[in-house]
Amino acid sequence: MQLPFSQSYIDLQAACDNRILLLDGAFGTMVQRLHLAESDFRGEILKNHPVDLKGNNDVLCLTAPEKVASIHTAYLDAGADIIETNTFSSTSIGQAEYHLADYAYELSKAGASVAKGAVNACYAKEKQAGVESRRRFVMGSMGPTSKTASMSPDVADPAFRAVTFQNLVKAYHEQVRGLLDGGADILLVETVFDTLNCKAAIFAIQEECEARGELFPICVSGTITDASGRLLSGQTAKAFLYSLSSFPIFSIGFNCALGAKDMLPHLEDIRTAPMRVSVHPNAGLPNQFGGYDETPEKMAEWIATFAEEGLVNIVGGCCGTNPDTIRAMNLAIQGKRPRMIPPRSPHCWLSGLEPLEVTPDSRFVNIGERMNIAGSLKFARLIREEKFSEAVSIGVQQAESGAQVIDVNLDDGMIDSKATMVHFLNLLMSEPSVARCPMMIDSSRWEVLEAGMECVQGKGIVNSISLKEGEPAFLKKAEAIRRRGFALVCMAFDENGQANTYEHRIEVCTRMYHLLVDKLEFPPEEILFDPNILTIGTGMVEHANYAKDYIETCRYIRTHLPHAHVVGGVSNLSFAFKGNNAIRESMHSCFLYHAGKAGMDFGLVNAGVLPVYEDIPLEERELIEDLIFNRSEDATDKLLAYAEKIKGRKTEGKDQADLLAWRGGSVQDRIRHAMIKGVDEFVEADVEELRQQIENPVEVIEGPLMDGMNAVGKLFGEGKMFLPQVVKSARVMKRAVAVLLPYIEAQQKQGESSKAGKIVMATVKGDVHDIGKNIVSVVLACNNYEVIDLGVMVPCEKIVEAVKTHKPDLVGLSGLITPSLDEMILVAKAFRREGLNTPLMIGGAAASSIHTAVKIAPELDAPVIYASDAGQSVSMVEQWVNPKKRDGFLRELKTHQEFLRKDHQKAIAATETVSLTEAQSRGEALF
Repeated sequence: MQLPFSQSYIDLQAACDNRILLLDGAFGTMVQRLHLAESDFRGEILKNHPVDLKGNNDVLCLTAPEKVASIHTAYLDAGADIIETNTFSSTSIGQAEYHLADYAYELSKAGASVAKGAVNACYAKEKQAGVESRRRFVMGSMGPTSKTASMSPDVADPAFRAVTFQNLVKAYHEQVRGLLDGGADILLVETVFDTLNCKAAIFAIQEECEARGELFPICVSGTITDASGRLLSGQTAKAFLYSLSSFPIFSIGFNCALGAKDMLPHLEDIRTAPMRVSVHPNAGLPNQFGGYDETPEKMAEWIATFAEEGLVNIVGGCCGTNPDTIRAMNLAIQGKRPRMIPPRSPHCWLSGLEPLEVTPDSRFVNIGERMNIAGSLKFARLIREEKFSEAVSIGVQQAESGAQVIDVNLDDGMIDSKATMVHFLNLLMSEPSVARCPMMIDSSRWEVLEAGMECVQGKGIVNSISLKEGEPAFLKKAEAIRRRGFALVCMAFDENGQANTYEHRIEVCTRMYHLLVDKLEFPPEEILFDPNILTIGTGMVEHANYAKDYIETCRYIRTHLPHAHVVGGVSNLSFAFKGNNAIRESMHSCFLYHAGKAGMDFGLVNAGVLPVYEDIPLEERELIEDLIFNRSEDATDKLLAYAEKIKGRKTEGKDQADLLAWRGGSVQDRIRHAMIKGVDEFVEADVEELRQQIENPVEVIEGPLMDGMNAVGKLFGEGKMFLPQVVKSARVMKRAVAVLLPYIEAQQKQGESSKAGKIVMATVKGDVHDIGKNIVSVVLACNNYEVIDLGVMVPCEKIVEAVKTHKPDLVGLSGLITPSLDEMILVAKAFRREGLNTPLMIGGAAASSIHTAVKIAPELDAPVIYASDAGQSVSMVEQWVNPKKRDGFLRELKTHQEFLRKDHQKAIAATETVSLTEAQSRGEALF
């Protein structure tokens, strides 16, 4: 939406650039202090209203505006830069409980008008006193309503919704119109517990802004409902940010539910937000009497901490706060710089209940393809027979098999695709294992795509739009997609038809890219190009370059269309070999290997049957690649002849004799093969066989099991295995370790009763990978250490709490993904802030000795130790716990880490840049 900024937007932006702005505090708390009666709420206007109105604070804007104004004035006198209107529930939905739905517009307008009057009175008072006024702002408060669009209130019917997206849009639109007509400068969608409700509110705001021809500031504030760190609808804080990252938001943040201290980890979660950040917490957590005990001074201390750590741009108070709180906060933020807004990430941010960041290191994002009527006979049958629960189970299987995005396509001439899409997505969103993934709404019908987007609170992908109807229709649909907060797939199709040559593909993709980026300012990282994976091996000469041209198009997009992504439906490639699944799967794996290296990073695949590229027989691989790259005129004939020879070969993982030759190897080789292949059928028997040959069962873990996992990691790093295959291997590891655990525990019982030490283990927040941590825990436990495993996705505050409770000798932090490293730094900072001197042991695939030395160790006074594997972790812990070895261990650790830090500084200095003038002055005179 390209609109000029309103004057209030320009003024707010200027104010935020110079200082941290102060929001007001709770309104309800102040109303309670007035001890109003039912008659005060009714006034003369609603004197004969048929239902009680006490408690409906919004109605006071009509019936007792002077009392509302007095509260606004108290906050302005306390130093507030922004005051919220008393309109939290001023929608037709919110007022329906009081039989005042028809008053929604009037209440909203009156709320803004009263607040504007209080601001103007403040200016007049300052003018009279000869005080120079600073700009104050009226922020239109838009609450979440009492209904949720993402969850069913009916336990018996998970597909039911008490409110729809369009219901909410209509209600919010009326409120927005009233707030702006009353003089609101800013619009705040606050206390968000369901991001789909929030999306509807933003959608309504955008519509009204477009009607007025200018963009007003849109602020959003979510509410984390409990210690799990999620919104009521299940989203994590980061997923909440990702869901809203496409909208023209001025600020994002959190309010209500938690006290200031408990807001810290959630503010850390959204540190990378490319917009301003706000926070207005409660005065602590409610006590047993429903009151709030945190003093203004204590809250102000935390607000100061937020400011000092560069986390906030706007601060204020929510439930339990009052003008004294705001006054204390005003003093706390004086002289402190506002948070610096980071540049927008060039990475694609997607989300379901949990976030998905697609980076260059992501290699390949697997989109589960099995919920497509056109692609799955089983799914099609279940949908047509309205066996929706069974159809949902297919989505569960895909999510559990490692699909990172879930595709849903219900295009079928025999059903009402739009109604079915709504019903099925509502059911699907009630299944947490599926809802955690971003959704791909897939249809050739625009009305189905629109309906699907309006069922999903996360940030998904729309598949697809194209230029086949011309540029105006393309741009209109793209704008509609962005207004609903989705990324989009652009199919290489224009007014002349499907692009099937390299030249046509790059021409269409380039044209779409510049239309989106230049005309709509559509984020390029949210554009996925589908250059059409078309069938090869048909025997037709004109089809021979289809795969080669696709791969070259991937390379072009990566080089010439910055930050855009490439997607494709891989199964299209091999339709000519339909009926021979073995050769089709090999074709898919070979194609993905080469297309992935060229830049394809999203794909609709059935990853559960993809063979590992290097495991495809060399002859077969060469024949397939001859066909893919059109290296010989008879490539099709040769592959067809070969395919006929292996026609009876079954697909990966089946119990066929030609695939069981590996069972003849040694037990160590069999276990390693099972790990790499993800075959769990025999692993328990093999592990038991090996256990009987080795006295110490831990050696089974440290030997062939770890060898297998290391091989998996190497193949993954080389791009020769995809993430779903790695997940399969990890599940085999779990089953193998489960066989050994009873024997390890039995050996423990036979040993000394006193423990060698106590260790707290955790996979840090944002990371769900626990295989490595579990192995380390097992190895430590069998070495007579007491291990307290906090699990995965463990927030910083829970780790701190565990240290205070259990007083361990050491805390082990694990993480597989790169963002985990940032979380480990936050844990170290929290330990120092809390005065904890417990050492940290850092491990996991993302960790390294250099990062530990340079980034984590300086943040903690206690030792920070890096352990590269399970075997090393035992040695590290033992040297720390053993008093006789500790001093020498610490000297060696400090010396090594200091060397790494100095070496790192030298490397930075060697690559430091200088100004152009200085560089020119250093240059030799050549003429």
